[in-house]
Amino acid sequence: MNITMNIECSPEEARRFMGLPDMTPIHDLYLDKLREAMTNGMTPELLENMMRSWSPMGEMGMNAWQKMIEQLTGTAKT
Repeated sequence: MNITMNIECSPEEARRFMGLPDMTPIHDLYLDKLREAMTNGMTPELLENMMRSWSPMGEMGMNAWQKMIEQLTGTAKT
């Protein structure tokens, strides 16, 4: 026996019905940060935070990324 039900609802109604959290404020904050980064360009702090989150080996990996970036940008300490 097969039973088919079609439910018409908006994504917002479906989210509420399923009891899922409203992620709109977080999504809006993320988009604002992304717009800011695109408008102002890549800042060293933004790059460092991004590399830190991508770094698989913690501080050691971060140091390797930092040395590579310093070499590429010509800011390496000699």
